[in-house]
Amino acid sequence: MIEYKIYIKEKVKKMSEEKAEEKAEETKGKAKAKTATEAVVTPKDIKRVWDEIYNELKRVIIGKVDVLEDLFIGLLAGGHCLLEGVPGIAKTVMANYFSQTLGCEFKRVQFTPDLLPSDVVGTTIYDPKAGTFKMRKGPIFTNILLADEINRSPPKTQAALLEAMAEKQVTVEGTTFKLDRPFLVMATQNPIEQEGTYPLPEAQVDRFMFKILVDLPTPEEEMDIIRLKHKQIKQSVRRVTTPMTIVKMMETVESKVYVHEDLMVYIRDLVVSTRVDPRLLLGGSPRCSIALLSSAKAVAAMRGRDYVIPDDVKRVARVSTSHRLQMKPEAELEGTTGTIVVNEILRNLPVPV
Repeated sequence: MIEYKIYIKEKVKKMSEEKAEEKAEETKGKAKAKTATEAVVTPKDIKRVWDEIYNELKRVIIGKVDVLEDLFIGLLAGGHCLLEGVPGIAKTVMANYFSQTLGCEFKRVQFTPDLLPSDVVGTTIYDPKAGTFKMRKGPIFTNILLADEINRSPPKTQAALLEAMAEKQVTVEGTTFKLDRPFLVMATQNPIEQEGTYPLPEAQVDRFMFKILVDLPTPEEEMDIIRLKHKQIKQSVRRVTTPMTIVKMMETVESKVYVHEDLMVYIRDLVVSTRVDPRLLLGGSPRCSIALLSSAKAVAAMRGRDYVIPDDVKRVARVSTSHRLQMKPEAELEGTTGTIVVNEILRNLPVPV
C-alpha cells in the first residue's frame, strides 16, 4: 500500500513537471510568434526588400526602372498611382507582376462606359434561405486594384473609388466596410482616343499621390523585349514579401524616418511657389505638400536611410506635383507643362544645406 502511494505520488509529480514543461514551451512559442509579428522593420530592411523586388521584376520587365520605383514609393507612402501611356507598353503587366512579388491580392477592373459603381464596390443581395440581405463584395476589396482605362467610365463610377482611396473604407447601403492593408489603386489612362471618354476632374486627379508617365521603350529596350518574347519561356516572379511586412514597412516610413525642419520649409516653399507662378491658374494644395513629405520619407527608406535629404524631395517632386497644376490657356498654347514649371522651380529654389 505504501509503495502504491509512493508510485502515485511520483506519477503525479512527473505529470506536473511534464505539464509545466508543456506550458513553458507554449509560452515560449507564443513569445516567439509575438516577437516575429512585432518585429521592428528598419530602413535597411526596406532597402533589402526593394532590391529583391527589383531583381525579380527586371527579369520579366525591360526598363521602366523609375516607374517600378514610383509604384513602390507610392505603396510605402500610402498613396495611389495614376499611370498614363499609350496602349501596349506593359502597364497592366507591370501591375500584375508587381503585386505578385509583394505577395498581395491583385484584382483588375476594366472601366467601360456601362460600368456601374456597384460593379466596383459591390452590393447587397437578398438571401432567401436566411431571409436577410448579405454583402457581395466587389473587386475593390483587395490589396492592389488596377483600374484599367479609368477615364472610359462616367464620373459616377469614377467617384466610387474616392472614399476607398481617401479613407481606406467603402460604404454600401449605409454600412461601412474597412479595406485590408495595404491598399493601392493603380489607375491607367491613354493620352490618345479621347472621344467618348470622361476626363478625370482636377479634384479626382489630386487624389492620386503620383501621376506616372510611362514612355515607349528605347530601341535597345525594344530589342530586348523582342528577344524575351522570342524565347517563349513562361515568365514568373518569386514572392519576396508579405502584406503584413508591407504594413510594417509603411509604419516605419511614417514614424521612423526623420525630416529636418529646413527640409519641411523646402517642401513648403516648393508648393507655395506653384501658387504664385504667373503661368498657373491653380497651384499645389496642402495635400501636395503632404504627398511630397510622405513620398520623400519613402525614398529615404528605400535608400536605407532613416533621414530625408533634399535629393529625396527632388526625386518625387515631378511625379507628385505636376499633375496637380492647372495651366493658363496662353501658357498651355506655348507648350508649357506642369513638369516644366516644377523643373524651373527646383532650379531656382535654394536647397537647404
